[in-house]
Amino acid sequence: MSITVITGTGCYIPPVIKKNSDFVPGKFYTENQLPINVPMPDVIEKFRLITGIKERRYAADNVSASHMAAQAAKLAIEDAGIDAEQIDQIIVAHNYGDVLHGAIQTDTVPSLASRVKHQLGIRNPNCVPYDILFGCPGWLQGLIQAYSFIKSGMAGTCLVIGAETLSRVVDVHDRDSMIFSDGAGACIIEQKETAQLSGGVLGTCTRSDCMEELNYIHFGSSYAPEKNGDTCFIKMKGRKVYEYALKHVPAAMKACVDKSGVSVKDIKKIFIHQANEKMDEAIVKAFYALYDIEDVPALIMPMCIQWLGNSSVATIPTLYDLVRKGNIDDQQLNPGDIILFASVGAGMNINAVCYKHI
Repeated sequence: MSITVITGTGCYIPPVIKKNSDFVPGKFYTENQLPINVPMPDVIEKFRLITGIKERRYAADNVSASHMAAQAAKLAIEDAGIDAEQIDQIIVAHNYGDVLHGAIQTDTVPSLASRVKHQLGIRNPNCVPYDILFGCPGWLQGLIQAYSFIKSGMAGTCLVIGAETLSRVVDVHDRDSMIFSDGAGACIIEQKETAQLSGGVLGTCTRSDCMEELNYIHFGSSYAPEKNGDTCFIKMKGRKVYEYALKHVPAAMKACVDKSGVSVKDIKKIFIHQANEKMDEAIVKAFYALYDIEDVPALIMPMCIQWLGNSSVATIPTLYDLVRKGNIDDQQLNPGDIILFASVGAGMNINAVCYKHI
């Protein structure tokens, strides 16, 4: 019997801490370029109550997304106990490539995956590196893609990474700039032949809505009236994103669980994209409501957004690595635990993976 399992994980948490109070000297504007005439401490406190974010991490000036990706990858490879030369595919999820500190231009040629392969010193020409752009669900979609290649027999070992430096593409005059952060997370996923173990990936689900939802998250001009409109930054229609996520993510999570043939009552942990604390809590509550379960199980949803912010594709693999290695208080994984991964983001895209921990 063959199973497809995650055998190693790693993450890179940047050293630069940006606290909420660091935004007090700034000036925020509305999307109509009108000043927000509310004291900054009040704006920031309201932000904390909604998102749960108290601080976030930014990459050091001399560190790029591909550098963070390679560091997370090294830890995952070491954790899996494999030779990097045996990796068949390197899949790097990101949205903006490498962005130099002080610049806004993205750099994606060569691909970040190729840069990671170079930094890892992998010479095997049969190791294929490529990038995936899928919004915040990119790492999870990379995991789904790796699983598909392994199931088809076209790969045996894949390295899947999510890395981003969102701090370099934010508009400092937009309140939403306080949400975003930097980081990287990685995993090794392999095919294992075993007569004793059962587990690994049990089922997947992906959905995309690209009509009126297309520009809920997009690149746009600064909200500051004095800024050059030709320079673009990450922009988000927060209310639209919230409504979309609450409407569709719980259903996708349920579809994944039902497809996997497990009971919702057997789920031990839900690793959801760390986008917004209140939104994530509402999504999980709505998910259980689809099974007519009113009370969400205690400690079902680990979180790290409070101190790491929203690092897009890096949130889930980073959180999973932290819990897997016992680095989140009151959160742990045990062999046989059923896990549900879920994410939502630009596209608009949604995905979910049901997984049995070994």
